[in-house]
Amino acid sequence: METWLIVLIVVVALVVLALIGLALAKRSRVAGAKRREQQRVQAREHLEEARLRGAQAEKEQAAAEEQAARARRERAEVEERTRLAEQEARQRADAAKEHATAAEKLRAEAERLAPGLGDGHAGQHADGSGGATRR
Repeated sequence: METWLIVLIVVVALVVLALIGLALAKRSRVAGAKRREQQRVQAREHLEEARLRGAQAEKEQAAAEEQAARARRERAEVEERTRLAEQEARQRADAAKEHATAAEKLRAEAERLAPGLGDGHAGQHADGSGGATRR
């Protein structure tokens, strides 16, 4: 084979290899660009999902804080009603003691004025218990 033919075959082979290399490089660049675009799309989707979940989290947090405030307010109202009821019960107990003391003083005064008068009649005895009518 002649030298010029060998050189021509080598040159053609090198040109073919260079073209194949360029085609593969272009294909790789296109695939990389496609992959980067897909990643950008996925990143945008993730950002949108994060934004939506963040808004939902803020909404839930606000609802939780509102519910906790409502519970604290209701507890304070119950405590206030309890305090007022206990105060009223103490006042009634004090009034009952005053009435019992006044009743005892009146019974003692009645016994002093008319000894034995209360023994045969219905009403309260000195110990505060009710009595039955004797017939």
